Amino acid sequence: MASASAAQASAPLEEPATGAVNNTLRAYQEIRRQILADEMPAGSQHLEQDLAERLKMSRTPVREALIRLAEEKLVEIRPRHGVRVLPISLKDMAEIYEVLTELEALAARRAAESGLAPDELASLDAAVAAMDDALQKNDLIAWSQADADFHARLIAAGGNARLETAVRMCLDQVHRARRYTLNLRPKPKTSNDDHRAVVAAIRARDATRAHTIHHRHREQAGRLLLSLLSENGKTEV
Repeated sequence: MASASAAQASAPLEEPATGAVNNTLRAYQEIRRQILADEMPAGSQHLEQDLAERLKMSRTPVREALIRLAEEKLVEIRPRHGVRVLPISLKDMAEIYEVLTELEALAARRAAESGLAPDELASLDAAVAAMDDALQKNDLIAWSQADADFHARLIAAGGNARLETAVRMCLDQVHRARRYTLNLRPKPKTSNDDHRAVVAAIRARDATRAHTIHHRHREQAGRLLLSLLSENGKTEV
């Protein structure tokens, strides 16, 4: 019985009709996680069969997951050669931050226009407080996580699901660059202050001010990231 169990554990997962979607989603989430964690570095190439064996499932859900990741510009499908994890150039990042700046500022405006419930405002306050706490402890990883949480909550508060999806795709594409520059940038106290000011504008239902503050915040963040990469000789990540 033990040998049978071991064989089952090492065998590829089958995809019954009811589980096919779940397996595709699981493959997508795991491959995406490995790309963002740099376990599949930019420029690396991977065969579909190798990925299927690594995930212990058949090739079908892996292939479907890779198609989705290609649509999100995280990988490039190369017929008969598997996939290549796409690096992001400085030009790519400039374009992505231009899009991020406009979309996130729009979300801030919409949140102020529609007004947020007390619990939504409290969640934004909590994210800013977590950023403050992380800086006091000089914990940039915790700060980065709290910063990402703030932006996710702000975008969700904008109430536009398509905007939220577009922003997430952009953030995934620049994730490696943000992680690379995390310890190169000045202590990000200004970011905390900007976030606090955006929340105050949303609370006051001042849509123009919320848009202006967040637009400026994202523009400055993009310029800083590109500058740090250039100064450190990085043309792509």
